[in-house]
Amino acid sequence: MINKKHDIIALIFLMFGWVEGQSSINQNRENAITNAIKMASPAVASINVTQVRNYSLNPFQRDPWFEYFFPPQVRQREVKGSGSGVVISPNGYVLTNNHVVENATKIIVKLPGGDEFDAEVVGVDMITDLALLKLEGSDFPFVNMGNSDELIIGEWAIALGNPFGLFDVNQQPTATVGIISGKDLDFGLQSGKVFQDMIQTDAAINPGNSGGPLVNAHGELIGINTFIFTGSNVGQGSIGIGFAIPINRARRIAEELKTKGHIERDFSTGLRAQPLNRKTALYLDIPITEGVIVTDIMKDSPAEKAQLEYGDVIIAVENEKVLSLEDILDIVEINDLRPGDKIKLRIWRDGRFFNRTLKLGKLKDAR
Repeated sequence: MINKKHDIIALIFLMFGWVEGQSSINQNRENAITNAIKMASPAVASINVTQVRNYSLNPFQRDPWFEYFFPPQVRQREVKGSGSGVVISPNGYVLTNNHVVENATKIIVKLPGGDEFDAEVVGVDMITDLALLKLEGSDFPFVNMGNSDELIIGEWAIALGNPFGLFDVNQQPTATVGIISGKDLDFGLQSGKVFQDMIQTDAAINPGNSGGPLVNAHGELIGINTFIFTGSNVGQGSIGIGFAIPINRARRIAEELKTKGHIERDFSTGLRAQPLNRKTALYLDIPITEGVIVTDIMKDSPAEKAQLEYGDVIIAVENEKVLSLEDILDIVEINDLRPGDKIKLRIWRDGRFFNRTLKLGKLKDAR
């Protein structure tokens, strides 16, 4: 009898221990990653677009001789595309990549659970490849903002989005996990776009992920997934080298798009210049053969206020060597500078070098 009581008590303790063990296992399955995904997922958007694209009807388009006599006929057609986005405010502002919605005639945004909304384009910026959309309504789930200036190499990174249209299968975003592999990567001017201070991650980013959020282990938005490096095989997916626009940069662009509808980059320097070559340098008795020589300065212009003079040779802008006026324009563009921003110039004049600071003016003020 005693042995039976002991057996029953042991069984009760054993069962109690099993229940506690199961509870402990379930708790251990939940971690920073699962919690971050749970926090950020409701704000992830699937973006489906109808775009207009041009195509040629010329059957001889590969033969220049036939092309001369039979110019290609350009037609337009509508194509479907998809990407990702992220809701950044309770009143329905959505951040995504410009290339996701470029030339779109219709944009449908779908949120987790299946709710669909027609999206209005508030503004786009081709240079940074960012676009801001607006959904009608209120009380939208939105993501908390992180600080991309404080990223740590090796910390967790989670990419959320709509790769290969999988969002439409279960009305939920796909999550991939990796680390912050690099930061502050500058790719310069690429096909009209400037990718600056980019975040590198090995979290898998695939076609359809563009425009979606990269979040940290707190579920905070730290970047907008934008492009990947692939192998030599055309169409190859992620190989673990993806890049995101840092959220601090994206937020500044989004705020300007929200208030102005565009990014104001048209600027004026108030100077005219031409490349300096050996012939000109010899004629003017200048011991420098590379740079940009100032040929004219407008009255009351930024150049005049910076105390530049006719005949000055600009050697460098923002510590970058310049050989033409186009080089100066590229440097301003690559650094995402606007009217009101200042640039540092390295000048040669009358046998000596010195520095000047020029404040960019508004183009309309120069007219």
